[in-house]
This record gives sequence, C-alpha cells and structure tokens, in this order.
Amino acid sequence: MTAKKLPQLGKVTPEFFDEVIFPRLGAPDDAIVVGPQHGVDFGAVRIGDQILVMSSDPFFISPALGWERAAWFALHILASDVAVSGIPPRFLAVDLNLPPEMDEETLKAIWGTVHEESERLGIAVVSGHTARYAGCNYPMVGGATVLGVGTESELIDPRRAEVGDRIVITKGPAVETTGLMSVQFSEFIDEASGPKTTEAAQKIFYQMSVVKDAAICARVGGVSAMHDATECGIWGALFEMGRAAGKGLVVDKRKIVTQDVVLEVCEIFDIDPYKAISEGTLVAAVRPAAVDDVLAALHAEGIPASVVGELTSAGDAVEVIDDRGRHPLEHPEVDPFWIRFEEYLAKQAERNA
Repeated sequence: MTAKKLPQLGKVTPEFFDEVIFPRLGAPDDAIVVGPQHGVDFGAVRIGDQILVMSSDPFFISPALGWERAAWFALHILASDVAVSGIPPRFLAVDLNLPPEMDEETLKAIWGTVHEESERLGIAVVSGHTARYAGCNYPMVGGATVLGVGTESELIDPRRAEVGDRIVITKGPAVETTGLMSVQFSEFIDEASGPKTTEAAQKIFYQMSVVKDAAICARVGGVSAMHDATECGIWGALFEMGRAAGKGLVVDKRKIVTQDVVLEVCEIFDIDPYKAISEGTLVAAVRPAAVDDVLAALHAEGIPASVVGELTSAGDAVEVIDDRGRHPLEHPEVDPFWIRFEEYLAKQAERNA
C-alpha cells in the first residue's frame, strides 16, 4: 500500500502515519508503556516504580487572540494532552523560535501569562530555548513538551477500554472552532447575528482546555480512556478512541450536549460542528458502574456532559444514531475549520486592504 499524500493542512492521515512514521521509531526500549499511536495524545515510560507521561505540540501563538489570551491557549493545548493520561501535567520544556518582528514587550506579555497559568496548574518550567530567527512566523513559534509523573495505577491507558464502557462527552462540539472564529472574525458574526452573539461566542474561548475535565474524571475513577477532540472534532475523536482501544463505538448524536451559540457560529461560517476542531471537548470511556458518579462530578463543577453511547466489539468501526436511524459513520478526513479559517482570513484581508 502506498501512503496517502500529506494533507494540505492539519495532521497526517492514519494511513500515512502507519506507513511512514510508525515503522521508524528509533531504538526499541522495554521501558515504553504507551508508545506513539494515532489517536493517543501522550506517551508513557516506566522509570523505576513511577510512570513518566509526556506530550509534544507546537507552541501556538495567534496574534489576533491578544497576547495574554493566545499564551493561555498555547499552554492549555500542551497541558491537555498529558491531562488525559490521568496523571496531572507537572513539568514544561519549551523551545521558542520567535519571528523577528516579535518585540520585547510582546514576549514579556506572552511569557508572563505562561508563568502565571503554569503556576496555577502546578506546572514547573525545567528547560527551554528562546531566540528570534528569520523564517519563523506566527502562529507556530516553536514547540514544547509537557510531562507528568505518577504511578501505573493512575495511568489511564486507552488500550484497557472494554466492550460496554460508556462514552461520555463534555461541552459538546466545535468548542475551539467557536472560540477561535469568534475572536478572529468577530465582525462577520456581528453582521450575521449581532454583537450579543459575538460576546457569547467569545466566552467559549476559555472552555478550550480539558485539563479540568480530565482531572475530575481521573479523581472519580472508573475511566478507561480519555481523548481531547481536536482535529476533525467529535467524529474524529471517536474514530481515534476506537482505533486506540481496538474497539468499535456506537454513539447517539441526539444525546451529545450542544451549546446554542456554538451551533449558531458554525452555521454562520458554514461549518459542520461535529467535524470541526474542538480542543476543550473531552471524550471519555467510563465503566458502567462509575458513569453516574463521573457525570455528577462534572456537573458539580459546571461542566456540561452526557452519556452518548458505548464501546462495542465491532473492530474499530464507528456507528452513529440520528434522526435517520443507525448507520456507519465516515471519518471526516479534512477538518472544515482550517478551510473556513483560511477563507475568512482572505476575506478579512480584502476588507482591510
């Protein structure tokens, strides 16, 4: 089989990953507990009687968000991928490859927020690199690794998910899509629906993290897998969870919690909310005996969540129930957020020319 070409934007396809990346992972090591897998947000190694969890991502700074807001989001993108392991994020190593146009005051504003939010989350900065380079540009201004340290009993390994585990989803679809589009393109929402909608949509921004959701689920217990619904949104996350667990899933779309303003923003920008990037939406597999306690704990913290389906034994296929009945779900493959984001950047530039 020949791997599919790289996508124009966004993550590589599972096929490309399996053919090009996965067979070439350097030296084997028995200390690896969770290695690279498409659909798993973190890796884990055993060191003595402890487990070290880690995840790497771009350091994402979008100027249109405002420096403090952009820095908050950059940190939470990184921390969320470790949090879904069930082990809290604890250490940060960050490489800042800054655009030449970034000035001292901008860097102070960004780093001040990173420090304050890291302190609040209990994350210590342990290593890094900071410089300005030609050829570097927003929003990808470097990369970072977050690490957590815990025990094997704390680790939530998606391969332990079982048939019959219930699927819980928090916050609903298109959280990140709404947060980013409403800040970057507020004028288009103003025109289509008015400033009140824009204001409500921009409040979604600080939902773009699963650090709290994952910590609550881990504390309650009975959770067998957790995944952040990033690329291709909820539908993509379900496929990735099934792939990691080696199980199929059946999900009732009608039971997924939704937020009215999210659906309205997606309609304005002609985006399918269930296929769109949704950092902040946690998809969790939960043992049946624990699901009521998990939901109660999430609701007590003001996090909307619902049981939407369960894991089945049907390979890694995903089925969805909606008003048309029960039918197979196709992987979105392309996240509509990136297409619309580029389209509206061009529209915005044309207006401001």
